[in-house]
Amino acid sequence: MAHSGGKPISEMGLDSLSDRLRNTLSCKEEDKHNNFDKPDFRELDLGSPVSPLRTRPLGLTTTTTTTTTTSSSSSSSGSVSGRNGPGPITKKSDSNHSGELSGSIESSPTGRFKPGHNRSDSAGSHPLIHSGSSSVTSPALNVLPTGNICPSGRVLKTGMAKPASKTDVLGSGTGNYGHGSIMRGGSASKSGSGSSGESVGFSSPPINTRGGLMVGESTRRVSMCSSNNPEELKRMGNDNYRKGHFTEALSFYDKAIALSPGNAAYHCNRAAALIGLKRLPDAVRECEEAIRLDPAYVRARHRLGSLLISLGQVENARRHLCFPGHQKDPIEIQKLQTIERHLSKCTDARRVRDWSSTLREAENAIASGADACPQLLACKAEALLKLHQVDDADLCLSSISKLHPSDTLTTQSKFFGIHSDAYLLFVRAQIELAHGRFDHALTTIQKAQDVDPRNVEVSVLLNNVRLVSRARARGNELFKSDRVTEACSAYGEGLRVDPANSVLYCNRAACWFKLGQWERSLEDCEQALRIQPNYTKALLRRAASYCKLEKWDEAVRDYEVLRRVLPLDNEVAEALFHAQVALKKSRGEEVSNMKFGGEVELVSGLEQFRVAISSPGVSVVHFLKSSNAQCKQISQVLDTLCVKYPSINFLKVDVEESPAIPNAENVRIYPTFKIYKKGNRVKEIVCPSPEMLESSVRHYSI
Repeated sequence: MAHSGGKPISEMGLDSLSDRLRNTLSCKEEDKHNNFDKPDFRELDLGSPVSPLRTRPLGLTTTTTTTTTTSSSSSSSGSVSGRNGPGPITKKSDSNHSGELSGSIESSPTGRFKPGHNRSDSAGSHPLIHSGSSSVTSPALNVLPTGNICPSGRVLKTGMAKPASKTDVLGSGTGNYGHGSIMRGGSASKSGSGSSGESVGFSSPPINTRGGLMVGESTRRVSMCSSNNPEELKRMGNDNYRKGHFTEALSFYDKAIALSPGNAAYHCNRAAALIGLKRLPDAVRECEEAIRLDPAYVRARHRLGSLLISLGQVENARRHLCFPGHQKDPIEIQKLQTIERHLSKCTDARRVRDWSSTLREAENAIASGADACPQLLACKAEALLKLHQVDDADLCLSSISKLHPSDTLTTQSKFFGIHSDAYLLFVRAQIELAHGRFDHALTTIQKAQDVDPRNVEVSVLLNNVRLVSRARARGNELFKSDRVTEACSAYGEGLRVDPANSVLYCNRAACWFKLGQWERSLEDCEQALRIQPNYTKALLRRAASYCKLEKWDEAVRDYEVLRRVLPLDNEVAEALFHAQVALKKSRGEEVSNMKFGGEVELVSGLEQFRVAISSPGVSVVHFLKSSNAQCKQISQVLDTLCVKYPSINFLKVDVEESPAIPNAENVRIYPTFKIYKKGNRVKEIVCPSPEMLESSVRHYSI
C-alpha cells in the first residue's frame, strides 16, 4: 500500500495501517500525478445531464460551451461523469457503465482502458445517469449543462449559460432516465402519457440548493435510493471508511462487487476495509483479485506490497512495490530493506544457535513493520523456549493469528529453510514437548513433516520426539511397577535425547526421592525449575527433598510459594505447618503442644482464654458480636486464613456470651483482632479490611 502525498506509514502495527488507508480517501484533483497513492473512489456527477446545476458561486469565471448529449441504454447501472470538450459534441454513452468514473484522475488505475473496467469511451462526453429504457435528448442549446461537482461542492468545470428557474427532483425511472434521473419541477409529478417521469417514492425539501440541485442530507438519500448503482455504493462505502465504520464500508463494497464483479477498484477498496477489520489474509486475496483483473493496477500492487511487508513476506512484497515502469514509494522501500536486514541477522543467529541475538533480531523485525508475521512470532517463541522461558514462549505462540491463505495466495514458501506453515508446526511441537504434552508434540511434528517431508530439522525433531515419548512412557510403567531403578534409567535415556526436558528431570527426581537419594533428587528438581520456573510439581518435590535434608528455611520458602499457588490444598498446608514447626525447633523456640490448625476455636471463659493465648506459637483472637453484620463478614475471612496459615492458633470470643473476656482485655469496638505471642499482646487491629488482616497474620506466621 502506498502513501498519499509522501506521508510515512506509522510503524506501530495494523491500527496505523488502517488509519493510513483511511487518510488516503481523497478526491483532490491536485493528486493526479500520484494517483496510486489514493484509494479508489471517483468524483461523482451530482448534476442533471440535461439541465443546469446550481448557480455558480460569486467570483467564479463561467465558460459557455455548447454540448448536445444523447443516451440510449437499457442496462446501465453505473454513474459516470465526463468533462466538457472544447466545442459542440454529439456522443452516445456506453451501454454498461459499471466501472470507475471517467473524467476523474482515477478513471483507470493506470490511466488507460483496462479489461474489467467499463468506462465512457470519450473524456469529452457527458454520459447520463440512468437505469431505465427510454431515450432522451437534451433541451435546446440555450440551456446548457454545467460540469461535475465534488461532494464538497467544488466546481470542476463551469459552462452555465443562465441560471435554472426550476427545482430538480429525482425520477423513479418510468419516464426519462430511470432511478437517479432528474426531472423538472419542484414537486413530484405524476406519470402519464408524455410526462417527464414519475417522482421517487419520497419527497423532502431541497437543502442548500441553487439552480435546483439537492445536496447535503438529500444527496445522501439520493445515493441510498440508487442501490443498484455500484458507483453510488462505492461512494457510500468510501464515506463509511473515512469515518472508521469498516463493517458498513465492507457491506457497501460487497454490494458494488455483486453488481460489477469485474471492477478492480471495488476489490481494492474492499481490501482496505478488510485491513481495517484486521482480516489480512482476506485483504491479500482481494488485492490479488484486483491485480488479476487489471495487472497494471499500481495502487493494488502497492497495497498488496504493504500487506506482504506486514506479513513478513519480503520477497513477494518487493515484486509488487518495485513494479516496473512506476514510481517506487521510498518509505515502503526503506521499511522493506530494514526488515530484510533484521531477518538476515536473525537467520544467521539462529543458524549458530545464538538464541539471544535471534530473539533480539526477531523483535526488531516485528517492530520495523512485520508485526503480523506468524513466522517471526514463532521464531521469537522458539528463542524464548531455548532461553528456558517456557511460559513466555507459550504465550507468544498463542498470540499468533491463524493465517491459512488459500492456494491462490502467493506466499513466501520458505522461512529459515523450512516451509512457512511447517515452521509454525515445528515450533509448536517443541513447546508441546517442553510442557510434557508428548502425544500432542508427536502429532504436531508429524503434521510438519507432511507439509515439508524433506526438511532435515523437521525430520530430526520428529525422531527425537518419538524417542523421548517412548522413554517417558517406559519410565512411567516401570515406576508404577516399583522398578524404580530401571525407571530412573529410562528417564535418563530420554534426557540424553532431549537434555532440556523439565518433565523428565522431575520424573527422575521422583525416582531418586523414592530411592532415598535426596541430594540427587534435589539436583534434578532444580534443573527442572531452571528450565521451567513455575513447574509446580518440581517445586513440590524440591520442598520435600529439602525437608529430608533438614533444610527447613528452604523447605518453608518453597511451601509458602506452593500455598499461594494452591491455596486450597490441605496437604500442602499441613506440610508447610510441619516445616514451620521444624524451623522453630531448629532455632530453639518452644513448640510443645503445637498442632496443625484447620478451624477457629471458640473461647468462652477467661481462664480458657488465658491458657489459649499462652500456648506455643502465635494466637489471633477475634472479638465479635454475633448480631454485628461486619463481624459476620470478617469471620468468613478468618475461616479462610485458618486454612492458609495452619501454624497459627485462631480463636474467637463472642462478647455477648462471654463479657468478662473483653472487659479484661479492654475491648470496646467490634470487630477487634488481637495477636498474642506467648501470652503477650503484640498487635491490635480494630475493624480491619480483609487485606490488612491477612497481611498481619502472614507477618506473624513464621
